[in-house]
Amino acid sequence: MTQDAGPDVADAGKAAEVTYATIRRQILSGERASGEWLREGDLAAAIGVSRTPVREALRRLAAEGLVRHEPNRGVQVEDWGVGDLDEIFSLRSQLEPWGCGLAAATGLADLDALGALADRMDEEARRRPPDLDAITELNNEFHRAVLEASGNGRLVGLVSSVVEVPLVWRTFSHYSPEAMRRSLAHHHEIVQALAARDAEWAESVMRSHVRAAWASLREEHQGAVQPRIGPPGRL
Repeated sequence: MTQDAGPDVADAGKAAEVTYATIRRQILSGERASGEWLREGDLAAAIGVSRTPVREALRRLAAEGLVRHEPNRGVQVEDWGVGDLDEIFSLRSQLEPWGCGLAAATGLADLDALGALADRMDEEARRRPPDLDAITELNNEFHRAVLEASGNGRLVGLVSSVVEVPLVWRTFSHYSPEAMRRSLAHHHEIVQALAARDAEWAESVMRSHVRAAWASLREEHQGAVQPRIGPPGRL
């Protein structure tokens, strides 16, 4: 007979998840800067766990591309430049508009839920100062819901792996007030296009939305490094 896992196993699993979530959140929020070295002992002491869950968390984060192992040196937070963002947004400008068009065609989108997310982003943006973390979380939820409505499960996972890079995750911190208003308006238009079951409209709005986001980031990082590939939209 198979016995349930004992408390030690359960505690170890919980420690591993907490450690992974903590370090991941620190990287995405910018608390752990690009290029920073992550020492197992320091992380374990800061989080209050042993080195074992830290080691497991770093392994998972490396698989996601958020950190990298340097032989004989340790683990370092991945360093992203303009070239990396070119690649990311080139992928997004192909995948997300396509997924949005699929969502319009399937009719699976929860329009009420999407509309509520768009409204909540508007509310957060009206705060002084705006709660950018809240807007980011709501935005990620909105985009994921649109892709889930495409009916293509692999597409959801693929886009998620692409966009969860710190510089992209914090896109709203680079927005001017005008860019913020434009982005929020796009969300409402996407809902309208989905409601109309108009795949071409939905795809067009999402493409404009993604390209506008890249324009804001690119302007912020202009001249940092030369891009490795052409303008957004090319693969």
